[in-house]
Amino acid sequence: MPEALTDTLVMSGRALRMSRRNVDALITALALPVMLLLIFVYFFGGAIETGTTEQYVTYVVPGVLLLCAGFGSSNTAMAVVEDLKNGIIDRFRSLDISGAPILAGHVFASAARNLVATALVFALAFAIGFRPSATWAGWLAALGILVAFILALSWLSAAVGLLAKSPEAAGGFTFFVSFLPYPSSAFVPTDSMPSWLQGFAEHQPISQVIESLRGLLLGQPVGSTPWVALAWCAGILGVSVVGAGVLFRRRTA
Repeated sequence: MPEALTDTLVMSGRALRMSRRNVDALITALALPVMLLLIFVYFFGGAIETGTTEQYVTYVVPGVLLLCAGFGSSNTAMAVVEDLKNGIIDRFRSLDISGAPILAGHVFASAARNLVATALVFALAFAIGFRPSATWAGWLAALGILVAFILALSWLSAAVGLLAKSPEAAGGFTFFVSFLPYPSSAFVPTDSMPSWLQGFAEHQPISQVIESLRGLLLGQPVGSTPWVALAWCAGILGVSVVGAGVLFRRRTA
């Protein structure tokens, strides 16, 4: 375990250095959340009715956070594909580094990038009128759910990277993940959607996470929704970790 932990930390540092050196991708990952929040608040916010008296920025922040998490985690898939293509994984394995630390390094680097982007979104949201009323316990619970979602999505992205044959194919994961927040309660209430779509929008994992974050940050009753959200995150995480392990062994056999 100490060796595996050391390997994971080394691989995480490598992935973060790669992110730092890829300036264009780093700027995009950090600037995209800012632009999305401004677009939704100032372009669309005035025309959207949320059924509450709060400003639209207060309603939309959780959705923007998850949308950015999807974009950020998709870089993990492309990084894994690049490692498989350039042969660096074979060199790592010759150094007796197993697959788990290599993949975990990409995942933890993705989580770090997403947390920086999350901090930028919160900073901008506060500047333009976001006023949550959460307690410290609410803040901690919301952060815990957000981190769980980011880790689950990042591991899923790593598994997709092991399935994909090229960075372009892995990049297609971005479209799928970035699409899911739209048929959810991220930007509009689900009761404003067509009846045939409401069932999916209300029960998909994105909506459960968003409603948990929104309720916790605004100090509203959340019931069992956070536990449902965590169950979704745990399920996605478990399937992704196991799947990534199986796929890694097949791709490197």
